[in-house]
Amino acid sequence: MLSRLRRLALCRPPTLTSRSFSLPSNVPKVTDAEVRVRYAPSPTGFLHLGGLRTALFNYLFAKSCGGQFILRIEDTDKTRQVEGSMEALVDSLKWCGVMEDEGPIVGGPYGPYIQSQRLPIYKEAAERLIESGHAYRCFCTSERLKKLRESQICHGEATMYDRACLGLNEKEVAERVSHGEPHTIRLRIPPGKTTVKDLLRGYIQFVHAGIDDQVLMKSDGYPTYHLANVVDDHAMRITHVIRGEEWLPSTPKHVILYKALGYEAPAWAHLGLLLNGDRSKLSKRQGDVAVEAFRDKGFLPSGLVNFVALLGWNPADGNNQEIFQMKELEKHFSIKHVNKAGSVVNVDRLR
Repeated sequence: MLSRLRRLALCRPPTLTSRSFSLPSNVPKVTDAEVRVRYAPSPTGFLHLGGLRTALFNYLFAKSCGGQFILRIEDTDKTRQVEGSMEALVDSLKWCGVMEDEGPIVGGPYGPYIQSQRLPIYKEAAERLIESGHAYRCFCTSERLKKLRESQICHGEATMYDRACLGLNEKEVAERVSHGEPHTIRLRIPPGKTTVKDLLRGYIQFVHAGIDDQVLMKSDGYPTYHLANVVDDHAMRITHVIRGEEWLPSTPKHVILYKALGYEAPAWAHLGLLLNGDRSKLSKRQGDVAVEAFRDKGFLPSGLVNFVALLGWNPADGNNQEIFQMKELEKHFSIKHVNKAGSVVNVDRLR
């Protein structure tokens, strides 16, 4: 009973406060007690073991807390998209038994669940950030930015934007925009520090002086991951963000964005990396880490799910069980027992 209460305590979402952006009146409200998590892949190829683990841990966390698991497709980088990969991703998740409660296929009250169908929402958010002074338009060309970066590297300096466009006055900006001059929109990083409480890693402090003014909107009118991610997580009422360790350096930017937009930030948990036997990062480019490859070789989905679940998670103390069915994983999973360290993938254990 005690372990169950502790697990529910970890499930408790952050307290919701008033927010400056309102949703349509027909969207149902989420109670303070409801857990909502998401898996948000980009349609750039197959579902690999790292992606499956992220989706699985989000799914298991939601189910262990009586919450909702949302699937969202982040397709704002058109240059990297692979035709048919969204359908393949959904199919691989379904084969593994990781079934979404809301998403592009099953629908839901907070859709659309494909980012390219939500562009007006991001544009509105970016304009509000400019109006409030938290963002600014940048007219620097790719050629200038390349030269700036090369110069900084040559002089041993941090490769950061030099804020050349921050000082432009409103009249000049308006004229250049009216003439159709290509530009991006950048987040204005304030001075100070950001402290992030991670459910796996504890408190982590980031000094703003080392954080670049991130591009939020590209010149083609599409948002970058950072803006779209924060806006959508708010709009879809995400309470916990469980993602890979590689996103940890981006978290202070996201916290700054949450504050600038008047949103309450979710709880954070950054999973350790999946590693090769030599402890190098497991690469998505390795075909043998694709879920489809395991299916084609005749592996059972239950075996693969059990294998992936134990990559960084251990059952409660005293439970030596090594084989779990999905329902058992839903019952026993706790974010408290997820290891923050990287996990070596030994595929031989599946054979």
